[in-house]
Amino acid sequence: MRILAATDLAMYIPIAIAVAMSAIFAAVNIGASMILGPRREGDVKGSTYESGMNAIGSTRKRFNVRFFVVAMTFLLFDVEVIFLYPWAVAYTQLEPQGQMAGLFLARILFFILTSILAYVYAWRKGVFRWD
Repeated sequence: MRILAATDLAMYIPIAIAVAMSAIFAAVNIGASMILGPRREGDVKGSTYESGMNAIGSTRKRFNVRFFVVAMTFLLFDVEVIFLYPWAVAYTQLEPQGQMAGLFLARILFFILTSILAYVYAWRKGVFRWD
């Protein structure tokens, strides 16, 4: 096992400086906000605040579950599209006639097919209707 030389450890100095600077920056900002920030206490600070309007009614109102289902479905398909971009970049860098390119393309098509099937299933179940 080789012992680290001083030159090997010298490579980590910029990282240590960046970590130290970020810790100091965070500490200074938190300290400055505690010293310079307003100290208002009372009913207004603990009340619910939304879009500059006073809260009307209970803030613990229940939402329909469809709202959350639509939001989760949107996030699911959004993340799937994000995964397609690196695949497309990697596919263009493969050799067109190679066996790996065909296998890679089959995996992408399987992924897209399952995404489309999930979308059709959600559509048939009425997830996207706002009745």
